[in-house]
Amino acid sequence: MNSIFSKDLWKEILESITSNGFRTIITAFGVFWGIFILVLLLSASKGFQNGINKKFEGISTNSIFVWAQGISKEYKGLPKNRNYTFKLEDAEAIKKNIKGLDIVSPRNRLGGWGASNIISHKLNTGSFSVEADFPEILKQKSLKIQQGRFVNQRDIEDKRKVAVIGWAIINELFDKEERDQVIGSYIKIQGVSFKVVGVYKDLSMRGKNNIEDQKNIHVPFTTFSQVFNKANEVRYFFITAKKEQSVTEIKDDIFALLRSRHKIHPEDDRAIGHADLNKFFTKFSLLFLTLKIVSYFVGILILASGVIGVSNIMLIVIKERTKEIGVRRALGATPGNIRKQILLESLFLTIMSGMAGVAFAAFISFVVNYYLDNMGSDGLMINPSVDLVTIGVALIILIICGLLAGLIPAQTAIKIKPIEALRTE
Repeated sequence: MNSIFSKDLWKEILESITSNGFRTIITAFGVFWGIFILVLLLSASKGFQNGINKKFEGISTNSIFVWAQGISKEYKGLPKNRNYTFKLEDAEAIKKNIKGLDIVSPRNRLGGWGASNIISHKLNTGSFSVEADFPEILKQKSLKIQQGRFVNQRDIEDKRKVAVIGWAIINELFDKEERDQVIGSYIKIQGVSFKVVGVYKDLSMRGKNNIEDQKNIHVPFTTFSQVFNKANEVRYFFITAKKEQSVTEIKDDIFALLRSRHKIHPEDDRAIGHADLNKFFTKFSLLFLTLKIVSYFVGILILASGVIGVSNIMLIVIKERTKEIGVRRALGATPGNIRKQILLESLFLTIMSGMAGVAFAAFISFVVNYYLDNMGSDGLMINPSVDLVTIGVALIILIICGLLAGLIPAQTAIKIKPIEALRTE
């Protein structure tokens, strides 16, 4: 009886638990249901988190897009409602004056947002987007080079007429017998010939869901500026901060610098447009944290009611076994022996019912997962699952609850005096 691994001890525990099976099941259900709700809520929260992370897959989330808009306030003698454009020199100024930045990518585009251009190869034509980039964009976007290479620094310096095309363009511009020899061939963009040096695949969630994102053409920024008479104009900046620095915290410094360089009123918030990916992603991260806290709060509240039920039943069991406890005390059982058995009974009942709840929650998650996979879902919930960390946390909670459930009954049991217990009928 001194060891928790004693065969006789566990035989007594099992006999006690199974002596009234219906009562045991009713008691265990509260714990089962509480841990089931907790794990199921955590699983759903994980699914939502996976879904949002998937939406941001392939793009640097600690980033902002910055573009020029119409000026809404007069400043230094200049009228409002005037237009302006960012310049390539602005990129150098941002890199030089704003601390904590990792990459500043000036970008340009042929035509307006979402505009397509007629691209030809021999007698074949198609309508595709053309973007001007520096090599650093590969660190910000998930573009996997399948053939050849991407734009490099030598292309920028020499203003080479080279192009990197999306894989989906091949089937539209190239005849079947040419598709194995795309690298080194030529395409025409507004009548200007560009040599194809690479083929990419967009691995981002947007790229996977939108075939048009697999049909973009990337050319060197400097070449684009020269061929299409854009001089040093920049359509927008794709700016990424270092890991230890939130881009949201320093974006106002970037805007202030740009306003100063383009003589814009310091309070003209409409003149510079931006999209803060970091702020957007951070909001979702806080939402996930809130969901987890709510999951634990709701689950533990329900679990607490189950634990109270276990504790009450254990008190009833002790009352029923008063004479037995008195006999054991008279035969030499110590208060520690009695306490240990009561605590182990409570712990065993709590853990078994709780792990059954975990198993059932995992089964429900598996069914939901199976359904989502068959539906090909790319929505806000992807792969809701119960990981080992969740199971570990649930087990720790169950152990604590089991000990708490048995604590009061155990203390009640050891207060029973042997002589009084033997007189009990």
